[in-house]
Amino acid sequence: MRYMLIIAAAAVAFAASAGRHADIMATYEFRSPDSWGGERLSRMTLLADADGSKYFNDISLWTDSLESTPEGKARLEEIIRASCLVRSPEGYDYWDLTKGPVKTVYTYVFCDNASETLTVYDRWGEEEMHYTEPAEEMQWTLVPDSTADVLGYECVMAESDYHGRRWRAWFSPDLPLPFGPWKLHGLPGLILKAEADGGFSFSATDVRKSDRLITPMYSASEYRKTERKKAQADNEYFINNQEALLKAQNSGLGRITYSDEEGNPIDAPVYDAARHSLEPDYSPKRR
Repeated sequence: MRYMLIIAAAAVAFAASAGRHADIMATYEFRSPDSWGGERLSRMTLLADADGSKYFNDISLWTDSLESTPEGKARLEEIIRASCLVRSPEGYDYWDLTKGPVKTVYTYVFCDNASETLTVYDRWGEEEMHYTEPAEEMQWTLVPDSTADVLGYECVMAESDYHGRRWRAWFSPDLPLPFGPWKLHGLPGLILKAEADGGFSFSATDVRKSDRLITPMYSASEYRKTERKKAQADNEYFINNQEALLKAQNSGLGRITYSDEEGNPIDAPVYDAARHSLEPDYSPKRR
């Protein structure tokens, strides 16, 4: 069944963990096309210092910090039950995931200056995995005569062909950290805005000094190592073959149906690299 998860802003307390203090925190709105023909909006955070950066969703970080300990996992279950288990006017109980702090974004990106690498943790298909790639894979060309004002900062434009998409990014020399949202990095200033063909964009909504901890990945050992292109190809196959996979796991039994917000039957979503992936170069059709 098709539905949208809306997470209300909430004050959250993070579990104590080893880490270093950030110098700056930026928040972004990430917009991308979804498999239903609409747009997906994710609210993301970047913590950075001179040594590296961490990009994530705050609700996901809070959830993962709790789930990293037995006590925290029990507490999270209590919170979700209290906020999401509701009673209908007809008198029956059901789960409404739009009412609670439910994890819907699985992406974490760590940029490390010392090793000159990017490490990505995410969920592809039904499995959580990670991979590492050289930071040098992203190269930029400055376009100094194209500037923009973002949050009061004068930003310079640069362009890069990266893993199948042409990116245009605006960075601020007044914020001299070579990082940005997602995997975008390597410019002489913080990236505050970026756009790519197909409706992908990152827009900074706030930038401020911060001493928040840049914590390591929670439960990192539970993420299986993979390769970037394989993970994305497997994810496309999973999305486009969910009913077949369900039947294979249940002796040929099982059916998945989809409906719109009015309850009318609709076709299953179709995921296509050219339209839906940030990095469509994994697809043979894009090579």
